[in-house]
Amino acid sequence: MPAIKAFLEHVLEKLTSLGPVTGRSMFGGFGVFHDEEMFGLISNDVLYLKADDSNREDYLSRGSSQYKPMPYFRVPDDVFENSEDLSRWAQKSVAIAHAPPKKKK
Repeated sequence: MPAIKAFLEHVLEKLTSLGPVTGRSMFGGFGVFHDEEMFGLISNDVLYLKADDSNREDYLSRGSSQYKPMPYFRVPDDVFENSEDLSRWAQKSVAIAHAPPKKKK
């Protein structure tokens, strides 16, 4: 567990530009939260961010895999390594997490 927690701390450090970001143990990994809304998750030292119709293609076009059955996609390595890109991608996921739920038809 110490190595997994170290990766969580690394992710939280990379996301400081988003403001209050925290991690909680869940699903055998960690949920990543902004103001109590989950926008990311960590499993096996991989960061996944929440996606919807507004950003799903960004992930798919780069060959990212989905953390099924949840709407989270693996962050591409080059995005993870670039703080500005990661912040931009994470901000989209934060907005999705804070959006009101869509009404079912």
